[in-house]
Amino acid sequence: MDIRQQSSRSKPRRSTDNRVATGRMGESAAADYLVNLGYRMIARNWRCRIGEIDLIADDGGTLVFVEVRARTNPTRFGTALEAVTPLKQRQVREVAAYYLAQLKSASPSSIRCDVVAVTFRVDGSIAELRHIPGAF
Repeated sequence: MDIRQQSSRSKPRRSTDNRVATGRMGESAAADYLVNLGYRMIARNWRCRIGEIDLIADDGGTLVFVEVRARTNPTRFGTALEAVTPLKQRQVREVAAYYLAQLKSASPSSIRCDVVAVTFRVDGSIAELRHIPGAF
């Protein structure tokens, strides 16, 4: 196949690169924020065969599964909070259950799922960071 005839799908997409970078920036901002609140980070981007948990932390004995959503243009695709759909909530719950089943130590006495939504300005600074403990 002549290179000029290749599908545009075979070329890297710049928007995907930007989305990944925004997601990483959001996760870093969320982790820093939570650590400043006194959370102890246990894992970042914990993956298994059914999905991924962005952050896993300990908040005074409560095991917290954190879904992080980041946006740079909230009017284009909705806000970061709007991106935590019922489908995403179900996936986070399923991955959290899988994580708990893999624990070698005793199960934690309490768990919860938090959401951290980060909106960035064009220059990369944080315009808004919202933390919702026990979001779902």
